[in-house]
Amino acid sequence: MLTESVDSQILVHELQLGEQLNESVHSARRADFSLLLAMLADDVQSHSQFFLPKTVSDVKDTNDATLRKEFELPENAPLSLGENHNTSIYNQAELIQSNNLAELHLSNALLPKPLAFRDDKKHIAQQIISNTSLYCQKKFNQKKYNDDIDSEGTRLSFDAKGWLKAVHNTIVKAPLLDAIA
Repeated sequence: MLTESVDSQILVHELQLGEQLNESVHSARRADFSLLLAMLADDVQSHSQFFLPKTVSDVKDTNDATLRKEFELPENAPLSLGENHNTSIYNQAELIQSNNLAELHLSNALLPKPLAFRDDKKHIAQQIISNTSLYCQKKFNQKKYNDDIDSEGTRLSFDAKGWLKAVHNTIVKAPLLDAIA
């Protein structure tokens, strides 16, 4: 039992419980029933009844670009900056300080500014991931692992010696070592 990995011990859907849910209902063991339901993953989309076959729809091909062109809307505001040297044009503190909010709104309407400076749109902070359920963390890590593997199915190259050298240099040059010695 101890040799099993944590991944195999996660209850994702009620099929993993077998007949235990049914037996606890019929024998009026409410505490067991509640415990079994609480042990299931809290992501309802992972339950088996939501894995339905996908159907092909005959919806007219409308995407964001065609709708923006049809209704003569400006370009969509980017989620993040493409290059970090463009940050100076997004300094809006002077407009706010001089109480010139009309110009600020107009400039944002003409040239929509990005919502964030990070270029990785799929980045999720580790603090947020650690605050989720074990199932959600496992799902995120599997997706992250699958994204690290390139299209040929081989792992991306990793310079282990360079990484170890950087760790060694960081430890040697750490200010705490100078204070202790």
